[in-house]
Amino acid sequence: MTVWNEHVTAALLGTERRDPPVLPEAPPEGGPGGDQAGRLLDQAALLAVRRRAGRVPSDAAPVPVALAPVEDVPVVPGAAAVRLRRILSGEQIRVLPEWLDAAAARGFRVPAQLLPELLERGRGDRMLRSPVARASGRRGVWLALQNTDWAYLVGSGDDPGGGPEVWETGTRNRRVAYLTALRGTEPERARELLGETWAGEPAPDRAAFLATFGHGLTPADEEFLEAALEDRGKDVRQIASDLLARLPGSAYGERMAARARGCLVPETRTVRGRRQTWIRVDPPRDHDEEMARDGVPFHPSGSFAPRGGGPVGTRAAWLREILARTPLSTWTELFQLPPMEIVCLPITAFAGDSGGPSPQNESEADGRDVHIGWARAALGQRDAGWARALLKGGVMVDEPEALADLLSVLPEGERDPAAADLIRWVEGRPDLLRVLERVPGPWTGALASAVVATLGASAERPTRRDEHLIVQLCRLADQRLDPAVTSRLDVIVAEQGAAAPRAVTDLITTLRFRDEMLKELIP
Repeated sequence: MTVWNEHVTAALLGTERRDPPVLPEAPPEGGPGGDQAGRLLDQAALLAVRRRAGRVPSDAAPVPVALAPVEDVPVVPGAAAVRLRRILSGEQIRVLPEWLDAAAARGFRVPAQLLPELLERGRGDRMLRSPVARASGRRGVWLALQNTDWAYLVGSGDDPGGGPEVWETGTRNRRVAYLTALRGTEPERARELLGETWAGEPAPDRAAFLATFGHGLTPADEEFLEAALEDRGKDVRQIASDLLARLPGSAYGERMAARARGCLVPETRTVRGRRQTWIRVDPPRDHDEEMARDGVPFHPSGSFAPRGGGPVGTRAAWLREILARTPLSTWTELFQLPPMEIVCLPITAFAGDSGGPSPQNESEADGRDVHIGWARAALGQRDAGWARALLKGGVMVDEPEALADLLSVLPEGERDPAAADLIRWVEGRPDLLRVLERVPGPWTGALASAVVATLGASAERPTRRDEHLIVQLCRLADQRLDPAVTSRLDVIVAEQGAAAPRAVTDLITTLRFRDEMLKELIP
């Protein structure tokens, strides 16, 4: 036992039970009065000083810290750096992700002196990590390697921060980043690497790695994904089925199409002397192991959720799941019509979970299950033609949130006008905010005009509901609305005078801040 440990033992047991050891260099008898406790404390202080000041360095030479790599990306202009300091100090902090994304998109990086504070913010805010990784440059990764608190940055961006050895020794995030990059250049090699370690990976890791197949998905991945449908991990099976549903010409798609054709049957009817094509709906009556294997759960997530005045029955939920996973080409081939005409076909209702078709009870609510299934399929398969048909056909006005999700599928030039139409459909309804939450920025053109018009109309009749709408809408708009509409908001404030909503004036301040911020980042 060392002398230090002997002193620790005496302190723990007490000097009445254990005499402290005697140090020759310590004052005799512990100083005046021969107090044993005092002698213990004096000697402990002496030992502490000796341990700190007299520590003998080891024979091994210290490992030098690697120099920071040379940056190949220029730092942001001086005015932009000053504004970043203001943002980090708390001014308009909500625009920080936009500042970082804009800087990276325009080929700039964060000034080195601001990296520590920025990395610390990313440590506490996961949503910031990807923007921080994109804008930090090589110096950011180098700093993260020196401080374990910032290790999240390594591998959280597009560059995993290493070579092929990352796959063998890296963290899950770094391995995912490495596999994602490899899928973009050598998808076959990425699949081979994953196959070599697949059986030994934990289920959460298998799910994360399998999700990278969404990059560069090809028919060559089908065999691997089909095998993953048998995986013991629920998330792995779900991801595999979602990917197979996106794969054109797959056996999975053919299985789903066969099920779907049994659920939606074309019928020819004569209505007022005119022959029309109708869709007769007969949802699945049973759930078997094959359906479960292909990703249709016994109780789908939509089951029993509110739908209009009643719940979504289990059979209706199965129908939605099957349609969402069926290739949309199934319907153009079956009906020999373009998507716009198909979505407008009348649909024969079915009597919930217990009955078959019920032509006398046709209602929009029952056709909703079919349209929601098609909307999910259009979203998963990124089919702009079907997304356009569902949005313009007006068949899902009662499902504005599902329609809002389809906006991302449209070509960029069509998104804002389509979103503006959707806002006009739901104007004044509680769905408006939930719809806009699903519409990413920037809000420009017709969409920006619709948002400004909504704010102006609500400011003219400030009921309690309108006040709530203004506050929440301004909070959404401050990071998404095109700053070019600021002058139109000024008109609203001028018309209202002292009664102008505070949320609108705050929005104007934020938009002007963002406008100046983006101009400072122009190369």
